[in-house]
Amino acid sequence: MKIKTGIGQDSHRFENNQSVKKLILGGVEFENYPGLSGNSDADVVLHSITNAVSGVTGINILGEIADKMCLKNGIIDSREYLKEALKHLDGFIISNISISIEGKEPKINPKINEMKKS
Repeated sequence: MKIKTGIGQDSHRFENNQSVKKLILGGVEFENYPGLSGNSDADVVLHSITNAVSGVTGINILGEIADKMCLKNGIIDSREYLKEALKHLDGFIISNISISIEGKEPKINPKINEMKKS
């Protein structure tokens, strides 16, 4: 059995409190918090998973490919970037994903099941 392991990381700053951008983590909206700064929805959870998959496939999605999807095609949903990364797994199967999120707010625990479904 061949096993590959990918490790992903991502970070974005919060927008200012006047921003209308929504905070999206793991594909789930967190109300009453400013969004994260970036061209896309800046979902650091999905970006880190996408980066981990890119580490396995060797194809950097969150670079030129995501820039084209976002800036040229208007796709800002990070779920679409992850879907693109998964297309390149070439028969490999993801057996486990572990996510670490550091921050005081928002409280993640109430939304964990929704994030897993997403």
